[in-house]
Amino acid sequence: MSIRTLVLFVACSAFAVIGGAGFTHAQGQPQSTPPGVVVEADGTVQVPAVSVPLSSFSSAEAKAYVTQHLHDMQNPELVKQDEGVPRFMKGMLARDQELFAVDKQDTQIGGVHAYVYTPKSGISEVNKERVLINLHGGGFSGCWPACAELESIPISALMQIKVVTVDYREGPEHKFPAASEDVASVYRELLKTYSARSIGVYGCSAGGMLTAMSVAWFQTHQLPSPGAVGIYCASAGGFGGDATYIAFPFGEGRVPMSRPPGTSQLGYFSTADPKDPMVSPINSPDVLAKFPPTLLITGTRDFAMSGTINTDTQLTKQGVRSELHVWEGLFHGFFYNADVPESRDAFNVMIKFFDRNLR
Repeated sequence: MSIRTLVLFVACSAFAVIGGAGFTHAQGQPQSTPPGVVVEADGTVQVPAVSVPLSSFSSAEAKAYVTQHLHDMQNPELVKQDEGVPRFMKGMLARDQELFAVDKQDTQIGGVHAYVYTPKSGISEVNKERVLINLHGGGFSGCWPACAELESIPISALMQIKVVTVDYREGPEHKFPAASEDVASVYRELLKTYSARSIGVYGCSAGGMLTAMSVAWFQTHQLPSPGAVGIYCASAGGFGGDATYIAFPFGEGRVPMSRPPGTSQLGYFSTADPKDPMVSPINSPDVLAKFPPTLLITGTRDFAMSGTINTDTQLTKQGVRSELHVWEGLFHGFFYNADVPESRDAFNVMIKFFDRNLR
């Protein structure tokens, strides 16, 4: 496996597996020299095959969850979607409906299709003048309504708040900036009822990217900044970095697809300029400097981890209140499984963040 940079945890894993091999030989047997790491002239590191166990820091539930996910990702039938629901997510959706009591309204907001979730127990007094907008994951090409529901239902029930999840236009039939326009339409309509400082926007994966893109879009279309945003399992400027080579195989059970530098595998962006701050806000320090308080969530096996960490770095450089949380041993969108203790921890972080930062 070839990686551009060897980060510490991989070096430690390699040392533990390779360096410790000498102690496993039976007494009196000759020890063979294990293959070593090769560093090329340009800094590229060649790493010999290593066995990577599950993290010792993960809960028993998380270990079982990661194991199942790795096997599921190697089964093409389970990745297929049935009416916007990936087959491996069906059990998680059914479990959310058992755990969280919410009402769902199928509606139009600002001319855009959306679901509105409210807790059956009622919206709490402190949240009656607050609202959250969810932008679902799915690679800008699917996972509506599955990802939308998995990202919205637990937060609405646990925080006792209204959550509006947006059915924004996706690829390949729609191209940038269709989704940004849809989010702006919903946001503009909600501003008639809520103050901007009382509105939070969040999403995972493509939805996390779209959250960052929407903040940039609002800036250039005379819309006030929301009170706070959550960029989960994503970044303000695409994927890449060490996580592509390290976290992707450990989190998704397969080798990432290669593509030419500067291009996107997401058809939604096929006609967009990747350097445009409306596509990648991270390319503009001026745009980043105007971001509201931002929560960033990722896992050490999330292929978006490097981008998420870089987003935190760049926001912090611009003086933005950025809060980064990294979950050990967990993969892209790990909190979709509400039964895992680490997912509940993530929900608590999300809820407390918005509670602190929304007026």
